[in-house]
Amino acid sequence: MAETTHVGRKISRLREQRGMKQEALAEQLGISLQSVSKIEQSEQVEDITLERVAKALGVTPADIKNASEETINNYIQNNYEGAILNGSSNVNYGTINPIEKIAELYDALIKSEREKIALLEKLMEKMNEKK
Repeated sequence: MAETTHVGRKISRLREQRGMKQEALAEQLGISLQSVSKIEQSEQVEDITLERVAKALGVTPADIKNASEETINNYIQNNYEGAILNGSSNVNYGTINPIEKIAELYDALIKSEREKIALLEKLMEKMNEKK
């Protein structure tokens, strides 16, 4: 079976392996969600973009370029922390702190609810003024 060199697909699989959504990667890179989607659909990615993406994913550009789809798939299936991409033993997968993520989501939810309350209060004020 021939190895594929679809760099965007490898980026997508590595992102998924880390449990990262496209939105989170876009935020880390300071780009739009559509731009991340376009990168992941691209067979080739510019070196400067690849460097930024690799850093955000905790790997090197070479790790992305040299990783086989099979190796990435095996890592995802096994969820083995010591998995090695294409023989490279210095891959830093980083960690995701679920408590921090929950706190972020909770803060965003509270902010959203406060905004809704403020809008409802303004609407009620306008309705009371019309009476």
